[in-house]
Amino acid sequence: MAGAIADPVRRQILVLLRNGRLPAGELAGHFPISRPAVSRHLRVLRESGLVRDELVGRQRFYTLDPGRFTELIAWLAQFARPSGWEHRLDALETEVYRTRRERRPTGEADGRTENTA
Repeated sequence: MAGAIADPVRRQILVLLRNGRLPAGELAGHFPISRPAVSRHLRVLRESGLVRDELVGRQRFYTLDPGRFTELIAWLAQFARPSGWEHRLDALETEVYRTRRERRPTGEADGRTENTA
């Protein structure tokens, strides 16, 4: 799958398809390369499972296959560093728990409660 997205033409095809299906001819019109060259790029994307094709009459329509992107995103996530917001939210969560612990009545932490009645 990584080889399929390595080429800039194929990445641009994926971007064009993100809003819905498009016919092969319309996709080819976006590139300064021959239609057969675009067709080869579409075949690579189809064989990698990133796009699906459907023949309607004499036109072939292409759509993204979101399932394969889920796998790719999950794999790529291992290389991403947490954003600054994730660190801040983790710190906020820690502070909330610490504050709750400090506000507990005496004895609640060990299961005892004081009777004041």
